[in-house]
Amino acid sequence: MAGIYITALLLFGAMLTFQLEVRAEASNSQLKHDSKILQDSIVARINSNSTAGWTAEMSPRFSDYTVGQFKHLLGVKPTPKGVLESTPVVTHPRDLKLPDQFDARTAWPQCGTIGRILDQGHCGSCWAFGAVESLSDRFCIQFGMNVSLSVNDVLACCGFSCGDGCYGGSPFAAWEYFTYSGVVTEECDPYFDTTGCSHPGCGEYPTPKCSKKCVKENLLWSKSKHFSINAYRISSDPQSIMAEVYKNGPVEVSFIVHEDFAHYRSGVYKHTIGGTIGGHSVKLIGWGTSDDGEDYWLIANEWNRSWGEDGYFRIRRGTNECGIEAEVLAGTPSSRNLNLVPEYNEADVSLDASI
Repeated sequence: MAGIYITALLLFGAMLTFQLEVRAEASNSQLKHDSKILQDSIVARINSNSTAGWTAEMSPRFSDYTVGQFKHLLGVKPTPKGVLESTPVVTHPRDLKLPDQFDARTAWPQCGTIGRILDQGHCGSCWAFGAVESLSDRFCIQFGMNVSLSVNDVLACCGFSCGDGCYGGSPFAAWEYFTYSGVVTEECDPYFDTTGCSHPGCGEYPTPKCSKKCVKENLLWSKSKHFSINAYRISSDPQSIMAEVYKNGPVEVSFIVHEDFAHYRSGVYKHTIGGTIGGHSVKLIGWGTSDDGEDYWLIANEWNRSWGEDGYFRIRRGTNECGIEAEVLAGTPSSRNLNLVPEYNEADVSLDASI
């Protein structure tokens, strides 16, 4: 009988210990969630590391941001494996001669959208921003028209096909949305969060409602739609990614964000310290090599110009740093709905690549 009593006590003690450990873990997780994303200790460690290759700061963009609030901005939901495997993959010939440095802003100076730095504000809409910005640029490159397309349309009207709006979505689903629904102009449906998020205490914003009506009465929703002929992935080979940008314009890329990335100020980023926070989508516009001999990608972020190198950042190229080369997406702009004269023949469109 005494043995049974002792066994029961031991079992009760083990259960109590397990429950306490679970509660402690949950408490620590909540504490981490509520702690500040910007840490002086991270800045100090990076800036004292001569091999880091980049500098850190207490970025004003994220002053007073908690880890949880920062995580909310990282709205990339993974593309289902089956969808990814069935997506056309473009591989460009390796014999194409490419420059050592390339910047889409100077390659197509007539396209003002390429050099714009936007702000996703309080919403986890990066997945839509990266796609819409890249397609806007490609319309200018392909057709010579400066048009800013609407993130709001994709965010509010794509629905469950794309994900959960401000709470995250699929970058590839956004590109597919362009093919069957199209996307209106920013003039028709401007971004709902016009205040940005440069002030302290930014809370989460709910996804805007899909109105399917232009804010300007002289514009029609259906007539404001711009379409993509297709949606495709680019091979993860850096040479193919470079060729795609060089020939067709900016692309959308997604990558894993760690704690240290919030502190980025300048240089060629590579993960140095801190845990994983989430996934982020951005617009890749070029490449180059730093004075220290580090190959990099040149990327436009959507955290306004107070962050990073005037809103841009560079990240190590050729090593799939943080998964930056794993899911590169793009599409070919369509002449549908444009009323071009003479009529543009989409049958003549060639990706000049093997699919």
